[in-house]
Amino acid sequence: MRTPRDATGPEGDGEHSYGNPDAPVTIVEFGDFECPYCRSAAPILRALVDTSDGAVRLVFRHFPLFEVHPHALTSALAAEAAAAGGLFWEMHDLLLTHQGHLADDDLRGYAEELGLAGASVVGDAVQTFGDRVEADYLAGLARGVAGTPTVFVDGERYAGKLSPDALRAAVADQLSGADGRAPGPRG
Repeated sequence: MRTPRDATGPEGDGEHSYGNPDAPVTIVEFGDFECPYCRSAAPILRALVDTSDGAVRLVFRHFPLFEVHPHALTSALAAEAAAAGGLFWEMHDLLLTHQGHLADDDLRGYAEELGLAGASVVGDAVQTFGDRVEADYLAGLARGVAGTPTVFVDGERYAGKLSPDALRAAVADQLSGADGRAPGPRG
């Protein structure tokens, strides 16, 4: 149920969306590929989308914590380079799976594993993607993001442990228009 990057979503051009692009509920994750908590959250978020019968989509936004994770920024750029080849989610999964191995040589290897040129995801080749990563980062700062993963369910910041049951409840609240309000804006 993977959908490619598109320009139709509320987050603007080039978002990374997983699931039904017309889902009534959008979950936005601000994440860092070197963050162990993001690695733990990924299967929970994907399972929520996969079991939602098209009611939930996931949007990934970059928030590299480069001061504590030395490979976070280069990994985000590599993911963007892979996205240009239509392989964002595949690279996303490889980067999270191999968090202890995110040096340039590792990134080249992951690109080749996906059928991309290794040189396309490192060095000067990825500098064109810096604006995209920076835009995500700045959008996160504007929303008060300070750590990863930070999750929003239809624009409302999710607080608490990322557990399947708690996320399902947050989605159900959005779908039912909890507290008498209609579901909020996406993103």
